[in-house]
Formats: sequence, structure tokens, C-alpha cells
Amino acid sequence: MTSGEVENIDVNAPPTRGGGRGNTGPAVILVRPQLGENIGTAARAMANFGLSDLRIVAPRDGWPNEAARAAAATGFPVVDGARIFETLEEAINDLHFLGATTARPRDMVKPVIAPETAAAQFVGRMAQGERCGLLFGPERSGLDNDQIALADVVISAPVDPSYASLNLAQAVLILGYEWIKACGAKALGRETAFDGPAKEGLDLHGQRPASKAELVGLFEHLEGALDSSGFLYPPEKRPAMVRNIRNMLQRMGATEQEVRTLRGIVAALEAGQKGGGQKS
Repeated sequence: MTSGEVENIDVNAPPTRGGGRGNTGPAVILVRPQLGENIGTAARAMANFGLSDLRIVAPRDGWPNEAARAAAATGFPVVDGARIFETLEEAINDLHFLGATTARPRDMVKPVIAPETAAAQFVGRMAQGERCGLLFGPERSGLDNDQIALADVVISAPVDPSYASLNLAQAVLILGYEWIKACGAKALGRETAFDGPAKEGLDLHGQRPASKAELVGLFEHLEGALDSSGFLYPPEKRPAMVRNIRNMLQRMGATEQEVRTLRGIVAALEAGQKGGGQKS
């Protein structure tokens, strides 16, 4: 999709589990959001984690909102595909399971779950064909009790109790992050044609780990150069010094290319010692 195209988002299509463009995931319902910029940054957070079904209830500054579209950056298709409702009841009438986000305890009998638990429940329910939604309140006051009463569960993040307030985009981002994790996403960061998807762990970029024979060759080469330079002195301390150097190099987890580079460095230093240093 080019920058001038708008993704068509069918919110009436069956929900899917994936994280990525075209997979709607749970609906994100913003109730009476006050600033277009906050809507836009929430939409950007949605796009980061494969969410695209944005529903807005009675936005204070009306709709469409150019500030929202600008703040969404490359997530503008989420803003362009948003649906506007006059009441919360209209916005959720096709959903089967709804989680209300709030940091405050409420005087009502309703399960309270963490974002990670909510995401896992959403994945399971949506795999069975249910439609799910995440409910977020206005920036200043959050959801009121009547709105929370329409939800099946309350979702609260593990935050510092003395400062539990999150802005709208932060709250959406936390839930979106847990959603894409629950979907089994393994790739990290941006995928490019050159690098491919990043994954957790050490990428050797096609190189292999150095063999023990290659490491021993490096050890012996380096130790010979250190003997010639007088570094491994006095003789009675040499065995302990050699063991320390070998352990240090062993912890590197060097590749075969890195071993060749290190041996090239040692050889260059040896040549410099024999030749009295590089001439100016």
C-alpha cells in the first residue's frame, strides 16, 4: 500500500487472530475522547500491534479530525477507517465480550484481570468466532460506572499505585502489545528486505561459531606474542594469567570470522614489534 492509499477495514468481517495489516483483532472503543491528537496517537498504537477496528463514541471536537489523522502518522488508515457512534450501546452492539480499562477500584461485582490475561482470553474467544472489544474512557475522567457496567471484565495494568494514571495512547499501547504477544508474534521490530524479521537472541548473520580448534589456535598465537613482548611475567604467574585470558576470550562466543580478525590483529602487532613500529 502506498502512502496515498487508504486501507479498507471491514469491521463486520469475522475477526481474525493475527497481528498485521488486515487483521482487525479486538475492537478499540474510545468513549468521548477530548483531543484529536490523543485519538491519533491511540490509532498509531493500534497500528503498531495489528489492531485496526477503531470505534469512537461522541468525540468532543467532532469528526473527521485532521489533528487525529496527523498524529496517527503511518497509522492514518486506522483513523480513516474509524466508525463514529452517538452512544456506547450502539458502538458495542455486535460484540460478545467487552473489557473496560480503568485504574480505579469500583464498587461492583465484576472480574478484574491484567492486560496479559485479557489478551489471552480475547485470543481464545475470537478463535471461537466471538467479537471482542476494549473500552477506554475520556482522558480527564476515564470511564464512569454505568459504562463499566456494560463490560464483562475490568482490565487494570500493574502500575505504581501512587501514580496509576495513563494517557489514552499509553493505555491502548499496553493492551495492543499484550494482544500481539498472545497471538504468538515472534518477530521483533521493523522487517526490511535487507534484514528480514528480527528475532530474540544473537544473529550471527550466516557466520558459524568458532570451533575449539580455531579458538585454541587463537590462544596459542596470542600467548606466543605475549611471551615475546614480556607480558606473561613473572614465569610463576604465567599459568594463571593464561587461564584468565583464555576464559575471557572463551566468554566472547566468537565466530570463526571474529577469530580470524583477532589473529590478524595479533599478527599486525607482531609485525610492528619486529619492524620497530610503523614509519611516518
